Amino acid sequence: MEHLGFTLVTFILFTALVGVISGKIVSGSDNQKTSKGYFLAGNGLGGTFIAGSMLLTNLSAENLVGLSGQSYGANMSGMAWEATAVIATIVMAFVFLPLYLKKGYTTLPEFMEERYGTPIRRMVSVLFLIGYLLVGIPVCLYAGAIAFNQIFDLGSIFGISSGTALTILIVLVGIIGALYAVVGGMKAVAVSDTINGVLLVVGSGLVVIFGFIALGKANGGGFTTGVADILNNAPEKLNAIGGKTDPVPFACIFTGMLLANLFYWGTNQVLIQRALGAKNLKEGQKGVLISGLLKMMVPFLLVMPGVIAARLVPGLESNDFAYPTLVARSLPWPIVGLFCAALFGSIISTYNSFLNAASTVFMMDIYKPIFRPDLSEEKTVALAKKVGWGFAVFAIVFTPFLDVLSSGLYDFGRSFTGFYNIPIITLVLVGMFSKRGSSLGAVCATIFHIFLYSGYKFWFKMIDTPITNAICGINYMHIYAISFIVMLVIIFVCSKIAPNERVFDNSMTRSDNYDMTPWKHRSSFAIWLVSFLVYEYFMFSPAGLATHDKNYVLIIGVTAALVIETVVLILKEKKKRA
Repeated sequence: MEHLGFTLVTFILFTALVGVISGKIVSGSDNQKTSKGYFLAGNGLGGTFIAGSMLLTNLSAENLVGLSGQSYGANMSGMAWEATAVIATIVMAFVFLPLYLKKGYTTLPEFMEERYGTPIRRMVSVLFLIGYLLVGIPVCLYAGAIAFNQIFDLGSIFGISSGTALTILIVLVGIIGALYAVVGGMKAVAVSDTINGVLLVVGSGLVVIFGFIALGKANGGGFTTGVADILNNAPEKLNAIGGKTDPVPFACIFTGMLLANLFYWGTNQVLIQRALGAKNLKEGQKGVLISGLLKMMVPFLLVMPGVIAARLVPGLESNDFAYPTLVARSLPWPIVGLFCAALFGSIISTYNSFLNAASTVFMMDIYKPIFRPDLSEEKTVALAKKVGWGFAVFAIVFTPFLDVLSSGLYDFGRSFTGFYNIPIITLVLVGMFSKRGSSLGAVCATIFHIFLYSGYKFWFKMIDTPITNAICGINYMHIYAISFIVMLVIIFVCSKIAPNERVFDNSMTRSDNYDMTPWKHRSSFAIWLVSFLVYEYFMFSPAGLATHDKNYVLIIGVTAALVIETVVLILKEKKKRA
C-alpha cells in the first residue's frame, strides 16, 4: 500500500512503452493490409521472434498461477506439462513444420481440407473456435485477473468484493489485450511478446531468488538458508515423479500428455501460427527448437515458486493464490511494477494470440471460403479486425461466469481442452502417416471422442476424480490415450467402408520460391534437449534432490556427464562449421 503509486506508475509506463515500440515496428511494415501480412506477419519472422512469441504465449498467467498452485498443494509433478513439451517441439521442427511450410498453409484446417475434404476442414475449424472461445480465452483472462487481484489487493483498496474486482480486471485485460491482436495483427503480437518475454523470464527468476531470500529470512538467514530449508525440511515437494493422486501421475507422461503436447506444439493454431510466419524453414526450425530450450527453464521459473510459497505462506485460501502471493511478499517494491508489466504482457500475449488465431480460422476457413471467396485482401483484414473485437466482447462477458478455482486453474484448462485436442491431433497424425483415413472415419471418430469425453466429464463424474478417488478414478490424460486408440480403430474401419477419395500429394510445394533449407544444427540441438530433459527428471526425483538421504556423488556424476556431452556436441558443431 505504501508504494502502490510508484508500482502502478512503473507498470503503466512500461506497458505503454512496449505498445509504442511494437506499434513503431509494425507501422513500418507495408504488408499489414494483406492476409499473409496480418495473419502471418508477411512470412517475415526470424527465429528469435518465433521463439520469444511461442514462449510468452505459452508462459501465460494460466501457467504462472496454475503450475505454482499445483506444486503448492502437492509436488513438482506438474512440471511435466512444460518440460516434456520439448519432445513435441522436436517433432514439430523435424516433421510437422517442414510439411506446413512446404505447402504454404495459413491455418491447420487447410491441411485437413487437402487431406480429408472440405467438410472436415469446417469441422476442425469449428472445434478450434469452440475451444478457444469457451476454454482458452476465458481461462487466460481469469488467470490474469486472479494474479493482479492478489498482487494489488484491489478488493481491499476500493472496498469491493473479490468477485467484483475479478470482473473489473477481466474487462480491462480483455480490452487492452484485444488492441494488440486486432489492431496490429501477428507481427505486433510477436514483437510485443519478445520484449515482454525477456523481462518476464528475468522477473520470474527474481521471484524465485527473492522467494528463497524471504524464506531464509523467516528462518533467520538469507538465500542459502531458504534453499537449505527446502532441501532439508521439504524434499518431497521437489519430486517430479508423480503418483496416482498427484497432479500429474508419471505414467501420464507416456500416454495422454504426449498426445496433448503434440497437439499444442504441432497443430494448435495459437502456437503454430508463429512458425507458419517464418521467413524460411531454417528460421522456423531454429525458433521452435529454441522455444523448446526455453521450456526447460520452466520448472525453475513456474513450479519452484509454489514449493517456496508452501513453506513461506502455508494455508492459503486457494492453491492458485500461491504465485501472486509470493510476488507480493518477496519482490522488492521498486521492481514490482516492472514485473507486473511483464506479467501483464504474458497475459495479453496468450489472450491476443487466441484472438488472432480465432479470427484467422474464422476468416480463412469458414467465412471467406463459404460466403465471400472473392473478398479482397484489404476487406478480409478489415473484417477480421471486426470479428476479433466480437470474439473479445464475447470472452469478456463469458469469463466472469467460470468457476475454475474449485478444481484448480491449470487442470480445468487442460482437462476441458480434451474435448477438441485429441480429435485434431489424431486426424493430423493419421493424415500425415497413413493413406487409410477418410472423411467418414474423421467424422465418426470425432463424434465418438466427444461423446466419450462428455460422459467422462459430466455423466460419470466418479471416474473423473483420480485425486480424491484413487480406487476407480482415472486421470483425464489416460482417457486421452484410450480415446486415441479407439479413434484409430474407427478411422481404419471406416476407411474400409468408405475409402478416402482424395489423394494427398506430399510432393507438391508452394510456388513462391520459399527457402526450405533446414537448420544445420537441428540434430545436435535436439539430442541435447532430450539429454537435459532426462537430467531434469533425475534431479527432481528421489534419486536426486527429492529425498532426505541425497547421494551427492551420484548427483555430481550425472551433472558432469551432461556437461561433458554439452562440450562434445558444441565441438562437433564447430568442426562441422569449419
